Amino acid sequence: MLLLGKSGAGKSDLALRLIDQGAALVADDRIILFVEKSALHARAPSTIKGLLEVRGLGIVKFRTRAKVRVSLAVRLGREDARLPVLRFYRPPAPLAPRSRVPEILLDSRHAAAPAKIRTALAAFTKNLFVDTFVPK
Repeated sequence: MLLLGKSGAGKSDLALRLIDQGAALVADDRIILFVEKSALHARAPSTIKGLLEVRGLGIVKFRTRAKVRVSLAVRLGREDARLPVLRFYRPPAPLAPRSRVPEILLDSRHAAAPAKIRTALAAFTKNLFVDTFVPK
C-alpha cells in the first residue's frame, strides 16, 4: 500500500505499526513510482532504502521489499462517511492514465488503522464488498 499525507499526518507511525504486524517496508518519506505490466509499482530511492524514521528513536534499519505492486492508496486525514464513495489514487501525470489504484481515507491515530488497511486490501483484491462500495 501507498501511505499518503502531509508531514505529521502519521505515515511513519502507521508504517511502524504495520511492520510490527508483519508488513515489509519499501521506503519512508519518498518513493519511486513506475508502471510495469499495466500496474502501478513502487521502489525506494537507493539513498533511503531500508530506513525508517521512528520519532523519538531516530533512523532505524528495517528489512525491505525491493519493489511492490501498489494495490491500495491510503490517504491519511479525517475519515469519510461510514459508507464512502469509491475513489481512485491519481498518480503523477505520466503514470495516471495507465494505472487504477483504489484509495481510502483513514485516520492513522485510530488503533484499528492497521486492521482497516488489511481489510481494505483483502476486500479490493478479493472483491468482498457488499453493494455499498463495489469497485467497477
